[in-house]
Amino acid sequence: MNKRGSKLQKKLYRLMAICIIPMAMIIVTMVFIMQSFTHTYDLIVEDIIKANAYNMDFKDEMDYTMYIIVVDSDRAEQNVDIAKPEDMIKKARADFTDLYNKSDSDATRAQLDRILRSLDTLEDRVKEIVDDSKEVDAYAKNMDRLDRNIRIITGLFQEQVQQYISYQVTSLDELRVGIKQNLNISIVVFLVVFVAIIVFAVYTSWKIVKGIVDPVKELCEVATTVGTGDFEVRAQSENTDELAILGESFNEMVGRIGTLVEDVKIEQEKLRSIELQLLQEQINPHFLYNTLDTITWLSETGENEQVIAMVNALSDFFRTGLSNGKSIVTIKEEVKHVESYLSIQRFRYQDILEYEIDIPEDIEEAIIPKLTLQPIVENALYHGIKNKRGKGRIEIKGYQDGPYIILQVSDDGIGISKEKLKRLNELIKEGADTKEEKGFGLRNVFERLHLTYEQSFDMELKSDGESGTEVILKIPHF
Repeated sequence: MNKRGSKLQKKLYRLMAICIIPMAMIIVTMVFIMQSFTHTYDLIVEDIIKANAYNMDFKDEMDYTMYIIVVDSDRAEQNVDIAKPEDMIKKARADFTDLYNKSDSDATRAQLDRILRSLDTLEDRVKEIVDDSKEVDAYAKNMDRLDRNIRIITGLFQEQVQQYISYQVTSLDELRVGIKQNLNISIVVFLVVFVAIIVFAVYTSWKIVKGIVDPVKELCEVATTVGTGDFEVRAQSENTDELAILGESFNEMVGRIGTLVEDVKIEQEKLRSIELQLLQEQINPHFLYNTLDTITWLSETGENEQVIAMVNALSDFFRTGLSNGKSIVTIKEEVKHVESYLSIQRFRYQDILEYEIDIPEDIEEAIIPKLTLQPIVENALYHGIKNKRGKGRIEIKGYQDGPYIILQVSDDGIGISKEKLKRLNELIKEGADTKEEKGFGLRNVFERLHLTYEQSFDMELKSDGESGTEVILKIPHF
């Protein structure tokens, strides 16, 4: 009995060995394939992330740094916040050399070689500008070099980096196809081996195949959906094996790509949204209704010349406000817009409103974001002059201060208390949560200047607390 039991045991062990060994071989093969795929995938993603950092930031930082060097080399040397172009190129060369050494694709290595050559050319052009930046008469020549050399080379560099990223993304797809082929081969071998095994082995093999194929199929479907531009879809998996890790990594990659795409869309739409919001504030029904009522009243009283003047002012106001869809205008055009606005308001508030505009000709052609001065003037009228007893005065002045233009809008209205002034400055510069309506237009102007000049401008609101308010803008002179 023991002997028979021993034989049966041996048969069972033999049967177990026949089932387990092929399964173990398949599992080991699958694990090896998945680990190899995951490792290769991670390396490619790391390379893409490293290259993408230069695709996003390098051109803008290099162009801005070189512009600062051309305009004010002393500032570029003294300001520790401004990166040195030589250091930026050195770091980029080190990173792309590392990518070149790790690459095993001829096409990718050729693209990386082109990137490195572009960096060499960029380094030579940068050296020319830096060497001449101290010369007094080198400004025009360096500005020409900046436009014809630096910005073109950095643009070419960015395109080359994008092409490299495209190669790497193609490699990811080829890797996916390769793993799918390997999985299919393993499945075929698995089925062939277990044909001769008992029913439970066939059932077990079917379960294993299902457990492998379904996640891969789902991941392929998700990848196809992502390819259509839907970055919200995610791969779902209840497993804890390498396929789940692959799914999580894929989800993370899709999330990062979606975030990058949304960031670009948000940055492109934000400036337009703010401009339209402010434009809608200017073309509000109350302003239009009141102006038309004034025109009607003047017409009924026979003041035809004033009717013509006011209609022309209204026409100029809307024409210059729209500016053919331009978001950047000259100071001269912006002042014309303000003059049209003040002309209209003077018809309505002729007993309380005086104004003076003093803008020198040497800064009239400088460019600024559209609707920069008019909201400030409107604040001065509605929150300063109207609340004052008696006649009020608005003054608009401008002058050049080195590489900057100073624009001042002041009124002799009721002024702003110290506490209220503090809240307004918080609203304007920090976007603080406040219900001060006076700060809406000023905050809007600040945001649009920030989107245009980043940190290279200043906006300051002053008041002595009893009478008068002054808004001072300091913007770069391009």
